[in-house]
Amino acid sequence: MKNHCCLLLLLLYATSARAETPLVWSDLFNGKDLTGWVDVNTSPETWSVRDGILVCTGQPIGVMRTERQYENFVLQVEWRHMEPGGNSGIFLWCDAVPFGNRLPKGMEVQMLELDWVNQHRRPDGSLPPIAYVHGELFGAGGMTATPENPRGTRSKSVENRCKGVGQWNKYVVVAVDGTVKLSVNGKFVNGIRDASVRKGYICLESEGKEIHFRNLRIMELPPGMADESNTAPVLPAPGAQEDTNGDRKDLSENESRRSENE
Repeated sequence: MKNHCCLLLLLLYATSARAETPLVWSDLFNGKDLTGWVDVNTSPETWSVRDGILVCTGQPIGVMRTERQYENFVLQVEWRHMEPGGNSGIFLWCDAVPFGNRLPKGMEVQMLELDWVNQHRRPDGSLPPIAYVHGELFGAGGMTATPENPRGTRSKSVENRCKGVGQWNKYVVVAVDGTVKLSVNGKFVNGIRDASVRKGYICLESEGKEIHFRNLRIMELPPGMADESNTAPVLPAPGAQEDTNGDRKDLSENESRRSENE
């Protein structure tokens, strides 16, 4: 893990030194309104801005996406769940097209409140792995990837660093050429690589309970190895998109593509 993080830092330094334009942070959320975001399949009441904070009610289940796609980048976000057992996440390199369970294909950076494991006991009464709630990474909806710290097809954090209900957590996500590294509250603790999609939309997830976001920023890096074969299709401009509240046409693939998602 340490070697991989060092390589990524060297990459950032090298690309900054050689890029024609300097690497800069840009706000994905301006603290005032939803400029730059497109609702995919939630509702006008799902997302709002309150005192500079992006508020998601959690209802209905679904996502909103960025207006355009991103390839290589560093993403920073602070988030907090407002109810015990809350569930949410960010999708990277996402196609932003919902299907059977209303969620899309993409690399999910999981955001679960700590009590989630207690509220979702297995049929025999045992608890799910605590790794669920500390920043798991996994390809969702049919995206494939290779976990660095495997828990099945998912990659689990090597330390439990997330904070509970009402407390702010900070993620820093480095996404380059199909590899994702995740820092949780000041330390890199998870990684996944060989993503089958390497360019797409960024989506915020609404999944049941209220969650808040702030300081959502992105630093775009120079392009890399993304091509037509591993780039999500470009969606119509807002207002032209059709039937985003329904299922995908390829319903026969729904079960196999997303059955693993929580």
